[in-house]
Amino acid sequence: MITLTVNGAKRSFDGDPDMPLLWFLRDELGLTGTKFGCGQALCGACTIHLGGTATRSCITPVSAAADQEVTTIEGLSPDGNHPVQVAWRDLNVAQCGYCQCGQIMQAASLLKDTPKPTDAQIDEGMSGNICRCGTYPRIRAAIHQAADAGASSQGGRL
Repeated sequence: MITLTVNGAKRSFDGDPDMPLLWFLRDELGLTGTKFGCGQALCGACTIHLGGTATRSCITPVSAAADQEVTTIEGLSPDGNHPVQVAWRDLNVAQCGYCQCGQIMQAASLLKDTPKPTDAQIDEGMSGNICRCGTYPRIRAAIHQAADAGASSQGGRL
């Protein structure tokens, strides 16, 4: 039996310990904000926070999350008002929206580690997250806005 904490709630899993965490979150817990993209940790659509660090859930086995805190987009902010989420809405970042949960989770992690990133730091920190619609200029602008709003020190689980 694997025990982990997901968005603040204790959860147990009594299945294949090698099953990707993504499928536990989506199929077992119904947390569908975390998306399946490439299945190889190359696109970032499945980004969650594991122990406070941005992690690709498609290649992370459930066993790697044992006794750790997992935060999905649903748990980043109870009311959806984490500064990164607010900036995303303010600047209409999403186009198709498929990658945006992973983008937001990566951006929140980036701002935790680098509270006032430069454009180059944003480009480097977000480079593993692909947006097929090409909203990169709006993503960068939203990260700057969230940084100005103090995202690294405000609300949410990281």
